[in-house]
Amino acid sequence: MEEYTTLKTMVEAVEEDIVKAVGGNKAAGTRVRKAMQEIKAAAQDVRVKILETRSEA
Repeated sequence: MEEYTTLKTMVEAVEEDIVKAVGGNKAAGTRVRKAMQEIKAAAQDVRVKILETRSEA
């Protein structure tokens, strides 16, 4: 499923900024918060796709 692959890629991409944010880097924290909003939307896309698949069965 393409949506799930996209979600995994997004989570992996934000890992470095999460480490920096935990270390106190405020700019990295801002980037993490923005990325988390995008990840939330991507997770919703996965959820919708699963519901569509279930409805087709």
